[in-house]
Amino acid sequence: MRSATPKMNIPSNLSTGGLLRLAWQRVRREMITALVEAGYAELDESLFAVFAYPLPDGVRPTDIAHKIGMTRQATNYLIAQLEAAGYLERRAPRGSSRRLVHLTKRGWQLAETMFGIMRGLQSQWAKEVGQERFDHFLEVLRMLSSQQPPAPGGRH
Repeated sequence: MRSATPKMNIPSNLSTGGLLRLAWQRVRREMITALVEAGYAELDESLFAVFAYPLPDGVRPTDIAHKIGMTRQATNYLIAQLEAAGYLERRAPRGSSRRLVHLTKRGWQLAETMFGIMRGLQSQWAKEVGQERFDHFLEVLRMLSSQQPPAPGGRH
């Protein structure tokens, strides 16, 4: 990864949500910069969102829209851009007329590049805070992430 990011003065009373947002913004900045350096300059932040976990392979466009918090129309626009760039394709399973979104070979290459960038960033963060502290941090994040909040409006 690149040299250390300039340090911000973070207030000691900043909420957990604020800290997570700042960490996520750092991940996004690092990811976008590294993707551009790796030859994926056509991907902007909105297109990058479609490739957030879990990957968009074998899913309905509506599922992607829910995942990234966008309307179906806006999501279909992003999917069309990624189709035109050769990262995604829509195809119907045999015996169905409903088309699902799938990664193309180029889409899988992008995903592997992103995984490599993330491994590098995780390694960098482990060096910054120490491997044991970073492993504990990941353990806590996994535990908190496994507990799903209730659906809005009490829906299941």
